[in-house]
Amino acid sequence: MDFLARLGLSIPLIQAPMAGTSTPALAAEVCNAGALGSLALGALGPDEARRQIAELRGLTIRPFNLNLFVHKTPQPDLKGETAWLDALAPIFAEYGARPPSALETIYQSFAGNAGMRDVVMEAKPAVVSFHFGLPDAATITALKQAGCLLLGSVTSLAEAELSHAAGIDILVAQGWEAGGHRGMFDPDAADDRLGTFALTRLLVRWGKLPVIAAGGIMDGAGMRAVLDLGAVAAQLGTAFVGCPETNADAGYRALLDSDAACHTVMTRAISGRPARCLANRFTHFGQRTDLPPVPAYPRAYDAGKALNAAAKPHGETLYGAQWAGQGAPLSRAMPAAELVARLAAELAATRP
Repeated sequence: MDFLARLGLSIPLIQAPMAGTSTPALAAEVCNAGALGSLALGALGPDEARRQIAELRGLTIRPFNLNLFVHKTPQPDLKGETAWLDALAPIFAEYGARPPSALETIYQSFAGNAGMRDVVMEAKPAVVSFHFGLPDAATITALKQAGCLLLGSVTSLAEAELSHAAGIDILVAQGWEAGGHRGMFDPDAADDRLGTFALTRLLVRWGKLPVIAAGGIMDGAGMRAVLDLGAVAAQLGTAFVGCPETNADAGYRALLDSDAACHTVMTRAISGRPARCLANRFTHFGQRTDLPPVPAYPRAYDAGKALNAAAKPHGETLYGAQWAGQGAPLSRAMPAAELVARLAAELAATRP
């Protein structure tokens, strides 16, 4: 498969979906600049998803990617969740607030989600990508029959094998360096923590599916490195966080531009799944050894978002989900189209 030709891309670049941070405006600017823009639907319900897809379609006529979260729906655990809320209570109290009385499953998985499946089937985007797992066989078949190219995020060869058997077209090799949520199918399984280079090369040598490399890639030199390893494209997320088109708030942007960018932390404390975040007060809290087990994703995220909402009016921004990869110190704040052009020029300059 000629990935670039199929989508009409002028640069082998995908903007990572980044739920909560990316926007239709960001995806459109990336698409219009010749790369593949992505719109994250994992944190949205059907109505808002339709609205954002319509907004994106009003800003670009080029192919784009819709991204879905396919996580296991958690079962409430009253005792464990109460213990977690009790552990957070003293921090809430610092800001004159109390934690939620109970946790809710704030995001619905794409697995078995008829409403979101209808949204995606109506949209028939050029690309659909999955994080945390894979939908059922009927959904994959329907999307492929609709002409969608299917991308699956994997962190291991075992997940790649499952993706190949399910009918995924291209793998997104997410290295340990990557910012945001680790795409492990089972967040409680042993994690070999493969880096982007090792995982990309392993999957390229395996050879059953094309590979897109993701994690720690911030500039044209990094893109060239993974292309030389056999990837068909590079997926960049943290590189785009500082763009004015994202939803990143002032606190997130300031932290990305600080020394914290040199000290990212993999944590479950914010959302309930492993995710790489800029070092902040929440990641520091999550490193305590006296904490009860973190509730499952996304129920823990209900508490995390409530804490951030309680702290921000008091000028405290360091309880946010300020996701970033290990390449964060290389971040450059500029409009998305300008960044894509810069990356294209840097990539071209690496040719012999």
